[in-house]
Amino acid sequence: MMSPLRNAHVIGLCLVMELANCAGSFAQGGQTGAAPPNSQELNGKIELLTRSLELTQTELARSRSEIEQLRAMLGEVLRRMDGAAAALPAQAASAGTGVASVPPGPEGAQPAAQISQDDWDLLNARVEEQRQTKVESGSKFRLKLSGIALFNAFANSGNVDNLDVPSIAVSKFAGYPSGGLGASVRQSIVGLTGIGPEVFGARTSAELQMGFFGGLPSGYNATTSGIANLRIMRVRFDWSSTSVVAGLDTPFFSPNMPTTYMSVAVPGFASAGNLWTWTPTTRIEQRFGGAGSPFKVEAGFLDPSANINYTTNNNLRAPSPSESSRIPTYAIRVSYNRKSEDHPASFGVAGLYSPQEFYGGYNEEGWAATTDWKFALLPRTEVSGQFFTGRGIDGFGGVPENPYPLQNPFQYTALTARLLAEVGVIGGWSQLKFKLNARNEFNVAVGTGGRNSASLRRALGTSFPAPLIPARNEMMFANYIFRPRSDLVFSAEYRRIRTYEVTRAPDIAGQLGLAVGFLF
Repeated sequence: MMSPLRNAHVIGLCLVMELANCAGSFAQGGQTGAAPPNSQELNGKIELLTRSLELTQTELARSRSEIEQLRAMLGEVLRRMDGAAAALPAQAASAGTGVASVPPGPEGAQPAAQISQDDWDLLNARVEEQRQTKVESGSKFRLKLSGIALFNAFANSGNVDNLDVPSIAVSKFAGYPSGGLGASVRQSIVGLTGIGPEVFGARTSAELQMGFFGGLPSGYNATTSGIANLRIMRVRFDWSSTSVVAGLDTPFFSPNMPTTYMSVAVPGFASAGNLWTWTPTTRIEQRFGGAGSPFKVEAGFLDPSANINYTTNNNLRAPSPSESSRIPTYAIRVSYNRKSEDHPASFGVAGLYSPQEFYGGYNEEGWAATTDWKFALLPRTEVSGQFFTGRGIDGFGGVPENPYPLQNPFQYTALTARLLAEVGVIGGWSQLKFKLNARNEFNVAVGTGGRNSASLRRALGTSFPAPLIPARNEMMFANYIFRPRSDLVFSAEYRRIRTYEVTRAPDIAGQLGLAVGFLF
């Protein structure tokens, strides 16, 4: 089937040829001395050509109008690909004669174009071509694949708790070598983001992140292939001024994270001032004055980690002290967020309350007060960080933990855990970022987190070997990040760790690392 525009082009070409023939005949008659054509016949031909030209102009105008309508329809289909792809088969099936009609517009509007089956086939082919760029989903809604393939190479000095991603420095043992050199890909991450339908006027979405830092398997690949673990899973319902979020998430009262590609499996300063532990959470977020309002209030319930396995069977789950209290941990955060490409700024304060019940019916009240900030200090610079204080919040991270296996788990569960919950904690971190340009970035950050040494010494003096519980941990790092493309990252970083015990001098360790990451 020939398109209207092609018909118009053919008609125009024929008219041009006819006019050329007439002109040639007239010129030939003049040169040979033959009699020119009859004037009446010539007038008839001119009138016929005039009517043909008018018809051609009409066809061209109609074709142009139909093409514009088809272009607009194609743009709408590409913007709402899933909905159009589901509706196209039904519309094509309803066109029994091979012609699908676009629904008529409002009264008085220009009549809708009649789209041929060939046009629908072309449109379907275009839609399918665009769909090849998507991740196929079991539903008709959009699914996005993202993540980072990350390679880390490192050289450590001193002894640390984890060769790949050191969090604390540990004591040297006689006869054992100090330091290490290695590489790892265990910090790679794979994520999926799904965009769902509107429910009760809310836009729905979900996000899932999987990592490979869940442990080390046995066998030849034990040091290079990690066990997959769930990092984040959240489901969102977003209205214009309100959002409801549920799932496994970072603590909403601690939103900032340091910038580092040497500590991705767990965020930077995980044991030195950063409250980060992924926690089952249900929260509600209220924005005042609309979606662009700078003021926001968040409140929700959390189920913090027990920070120790309360059973000897890893496949079974016993209640943690906060779960045993049968009262959820809850928190509230008030924040100011100014969204600006050149000078973004945010500041928030939060409070947390965490009732806990321990062995023997002992009840403790965990609590925390936090503040966080992020703002531009000078052109191309940014300062961010967090500060917290409280007690009984070890399950959220931020303070150093015992790096060695427990010799008496029952004693720890029955007595030591309760005594640790009574010890006050304090910590925080801050980072200075300097962006030379879109490709080059420098970061310098320091963090510290620990327990009150005097209270820790009194609590553990008679119940647990005090040196196995670090009192304080300090860390600093400096890195350079180069992004030659938006999906490629190179980074060089140096970090220094100093871990204090309550009975002797601190342990010191360092790491020099290189990272290569591909973001997808």
